[in-house]
Amino acid sequence: MSMMMLLSFLGAAVLLTLMPGPDNLFVLAQSISQNKKAGIATTLGLCTGIFVHTAAAALGISAIIYQSTLAFTIVKYAGALYLLYLAYEAFREGNTSFSVHKQQELSYQKLYKRGILMNILNPKVALFFLALFPQFIDSSTAFAVPVQMIVLGCVFLLQAFVIFSIISVFAEKVREWLERFPTIGGRINLIKGVLLSIIGISMAFGEKS
Repeated sequence: MSMMMLLSFLGAAVLLTLMPGPDNLFVLAQSISQNKKAGIATTLGLCTGIFVHTAAAALGISAIIYQSTLAFTIVKYAGALYLLYLAYEAFREGNTSFSVHKQQELSYQKLYKRGILMNILNPKVALFFLALFPQFIDSSTAFAVPVQMIVLGCVFLLQAFVIFSIISVFAEKVREWLERFPTIGGRINLIKGVLLSIIGISMAFGEKS
């Protein structure tokens, strides 16, 4: 695998990570509702999920899930239901005053676990890896295909961590701005619930690409 190929993959990965999607919206929602550390804890969970998907793709498990309509459907709806459950929790918190001292803060460990589940239960990530990775695999090199897929997965993971961390820092600035406007800030749980509902519904009705 050449350096030029790795740089090309990195460019494609950055562009795809920056596109609005479930992962970056999830990080954004957690960071605004709590703080940047919460967003980074969620990011670490998402990146752990990315590594799991990378290993699954390298071992061929993702291909098996893709070929099995039943397995794909089970994973897809499990992920959608989990997101809708998180949306329900956000709605249940209600229209409370948006204050650092009044918000119910989740532990970073719990956010980390949520990030893992969020990513693993999204079969679209596995299918995305199956579609993207082969375009950057060099079959003429001495490195086996699974090894190259793991290398690409690690590159994807690292750039995702950097971008999601930047989103977390930006979202905390938004949170600080919202705290100056209690009327708007008081509806942050509703906004978070709507975001999670949109992600969950889009995942439930998404089809194989």
